Amino acid sequence: MRCFRFPFLLLLCVVGFQGNWILPAQTGGNPPIASLDNPASLIGLTLEEVLTLFGVPRSVYAVRGYEEWQDDVVFVYEAGDFYVFKDRVWQIGLKSAYSVSVGDRREALALTLGETARHFDSYAVYAFNDYSWPILMRCNFDQANKVSAIFIYRSDF
Repeated sequence: MRCFRFPFLLLLCVVGFQGNWILPAQTGGNPPIASLDNPASLIGLTLEEVLTLFGVPRSVYAVRGYEEWQDDVVFVYEAGDFYVFKDRVWQIGLKSAYSVSVGDRREALALTLGETARHFDSYAVYAFNDYSWPILMRCNFDQANKVSAIFIYRSDF
């Protein structure tokens, strides 16, 4: 029972902290800052980092791909759904990110993301350029042209 006390206390400290989280550097250099204020920064987190920052998930489920390497485990938190392959987060499903929320109209999304977003019939994609790997934000639209889902993911994965 003793080994569970430290992670629990660490979780209480993290939950009580309202600012950005600083995590160990994954590739040397400066430590990345992971924050819900900048959800793209959560892409690439290890399982240990996810559990340290968010604790035990409310639930876990599997998503099957066409090929075995496309299978994911999804950790469900209040903040969003974290899609994990092997030991890293590669995609996050959110209810809001970067001033865009599920239920927003397509026109509002165009104003928020600006001209750099690429718009298609049933979704829009915005590319982030400040990361070690290509990261996209995809907003799916329903038949009423409202945002129905928001995903941030590694596009090379």
